Amino acid sequence: MKNLRTLGATTAAVLALAAGTAEARDQIRIVGSSTVYPFASHVTEEFGATTQHPTPVIESTGSGGGFKLFCAGVGEDTPDISNASRRIKPGELERCEENGVEDVTEVEIGSDGIVVANRTDAPRLELTREQLTLALAAEVPEDGELVDNPHERWSDIDPDLPDAEILVYGPPSTSGTRDAFEELVMEAASEEMEGYEGGYTKIRQDGPYVPAGENDNLIVQKLDQNADAVGIFGFSFLEENADRVQAARVDGVAPEAEAIASGEYPISRSLFFYVKNAHEDQVPGLAEYVDLFLSEKMIGELGYLKRLGLIPLPEERREEMRQRFEDREPVEVDDLE
Repeated sequence: MKNLRTLGATTAAVLALAAGTAEARDQIRIVGSSTVYPFASHVTEEFGATTQHPTPVIESTGSGGGFKLFCAGVGEDTPDISNASRRIKPGELERCEENGVEDVTEVEIGSDGIVVANRTDAPRLELTREQLTLALAAEVPEDGELVDNPHERWSDIDPDLPDAEILVYGPPSTSGTRDAFEELVMEAASEEMEGYEGGYTKIRQDGPYVPAGENDNLIVQKLDQNADAVGIFGFSFLEENADRVQAARVDGVAPEAEAIASGEYPISRSLFFYVKNAHEDQVPGLAEYVDLFLSEKMIGELGYLKRLGLIPLPEERREEMRQRFEDREPVEVDDLE
C-alpha cells in the first residue's frame, strides 16, 4: 500500500507538470517600460472592472529589464506581456528564441515624446541636441580628440545658457527612454559634430547625470526640490504635472502632441507591447486584454489613453495593429534589422 501511495503521488506530480506550467496562474502578468506603464495600468484597471477576470499584475521594470524577464522562457514564472518604449532589439529576440519563446507578436500602440523639463518657476530652457550632448556625454571633442567632459555649468557650453550647474535626473540604462534619448539626441547630434567618429552615446558618470530609477514621478519630485535641476522623462508625465514642470524647446520645437505625432519634435518615439502567444491558452483573458488595449475606447482619437498623454496612431495604423494581433503575426529578427 505504501508503494502504491508513493507511485500515485509521483504519477499525479508528473501529470500536473505535463499539463503545462502556465495554467496554474489566473492573472495576466505584465512587465516593462515605465513610459508605457501609466497607459497599461489604466487598461488593467478597466479590464479588472469590466470583465470576469482578475486585474492583471503589472510591474515597471524598464524596457530592457522587461525583455530580460519576458525572454527567460515559457511558463507561469515568466511574463505574458512586455511593454516597451522602443522596439525589441535583434539580440533580445534571439535570446527569446533560444529560451523557447518563439511566437511573439509586436503591437505598436501610439507615440510619445521625451521631454527635457525643469520647474515652472525657473526660466524655460531653449536647448539643442548638440548642447544636450555636450552637457551629458562622457567625452567631448577638444583639439581634435575626445577628452573627459569638463562642463560643469550650462554656461560652460554656451554663454547664452543659464549660469547654473548641470544636474540632470534621467532614466537608468535599463530604460527604453534612456535608449531612445541616446539614439535620438546623442547619436543624432554627434554624427554631425566635428571630433566624433560616428554616433556617440556614452553618458557621463561623474555626477551631472543622475539615474533616477524607472519611476518618472520620482524625477518630477526631484525637480520640485531644486530649481536648477533638469529632468528627462516621457511626454505623458509632463501632461500629468503641467502645474509643476515645464518642457524645454529642443532644436526650436516644443513637445506638443501634433509635433510629436508628425515627428517634427526631434525626440519622438513609438510605444509598443509584446505578447507571448504561447501563454494565450494557459492564462485566462490574455487575448481579451489585448483586444481591450487596442480598442478605439483606449487608443483611438477620443480614447482614454489620449487623455493620459498617448499620441494616437493614424486610424489605418490602428486597424493594422488589430489585424496583426488577430493573425498572431510573429515578429522576426529580420523585421528588426
